[in-house]
Amino acid sequence: MINPILPSIWLIVLVIGFPKLAETVYTPSLPDIAVALQTSETVAEYTITIYLLGFAFGVLFWGNLSDRIGRKPCILAGLTIFILGCIGCYFSNAIEVLMGSRLIQAFGGSVGSVMGQAICRDSFHGATLGRAYSSIGSALAIFPAVGPVIGGVIAGSFGWASNFLFLTLFTIALTILIIFKLPETHHASNRKRISMMAVVKHLIHDKKVIGFGLIIAAGNGISFSYFAEGSFYLIKLLGLSPSEYGLGFMPIAFSTMLGGMLSKKLHSTHSSASIMSYGLYIVLSANFIFSLIILYHTFIVPIPTHYVIALTILMQMGSTFGGCMAMSNALALALVDYKWCIGTASSLFGAFYYCLISGFTLIMGALHNGTLLQMPLYFLTLSLFMMLVKKLMWQTIQ
Repeated sequence: MINPILPSIWLIVLVIGFPKLAETVYTPSLPDIAVALQTSETVAEYTITIYLLGFAFGVLFWGNLSDRIGRKPCILAGLTIFILGCIGCYFSNAIEVLMGSRLIQAFGGSVGSVMGQAICRDSFHGATLGRAYSSIGSALAIFPAVGPVIGGVIAGSFGWASNFLFLTLFTIALTILIIFKLPETHHASNRKRISMMAVVKHLIHDKKVIGFGLIIAAGNGISFSYFAEGSFYLIKLLGLSPSEYGLGFMPIAFSTMLGGMLSKKLHSTHSSASIMSYGLYIVLSANFIFSLIILYHTFIVPIPTHYVIALTILMQMGSTFGGCMAMSNALALALVDYKWCIGTASSLFGAFYYCLISGFTLIMGALHNGTLLQMPLYFLTLSLFMMLVKKLMWQTIQ
């Protein structure tokens, strides 16, 4: 039953978006962090990996708890923990301290992702849910795009640690908005104790859930690997400044928004499964062309640096355009049969694919060798993997 007081889409976007801001706002500073904390570039990249791992633990915790006590109390508790993690990151003077603080930050921030999805599924149903996810997916493009832009400016003016002070202030403002503007969507009459093991048994035997999880993880693996490796790729190897690197995310964000808008429009004539499939073909095409360009540049004829930069961003625009179409519809389809335990199912599902995303970024860090080849070839591999998974599960989602 649809709740009488529906949450505003813009507020759901803020709830889901703030941890994405934390994921990307400091990425232009990764080379500086490696120098400042006297660590290797690979270990600096692993600050994203540890964040995703903490995220996986967090979504596992918050979803089940929210089925028992409601969505809003969990969001407020998670925001408080997130703020504590941000403060720890700000005062970090060693890579170990930064890693630990990122873990705390991610555990608290993960409440936004799992609660945002649970609130959507509490409030919207059927085609309305698919349109809501497409709208949210399009709007969410703002956060990973604005993050590096803001981060580059702040780092250039005040140093890399000031990014975490910015996140602290942003989250305090969001907490005030949540207190006064967000209605509770999981009311006391609907709350019950859900057996997590019972839900686990359902999920691990559901081939559709596993397939959608793999697709979502690999798609996000491409995005997060670009955040992790892209700063070294574009700043250290191709000579961009941190602020220029950040500005490069603006056209990528625009293309992501366009992907969400197209996905929303196609819902009137196409199924979510078909739209997801179209998105996956676009992701594969973009990363295939990206790989060809860099192979040509490396082994045949060097391309001028400014062209390599432009083509890299253009291919990422194509990849995120298709990725928004694919990921938003995979998310909408994944748990349609789990209304009876949606908070717990969302948390388990989120933990599953965030663990995989963490693993994918770990591999990207391990592949880092100071050349241009590893990133595009890795993205192509993940694109092919998603197509394979889609092919294997296609008959079950028609």
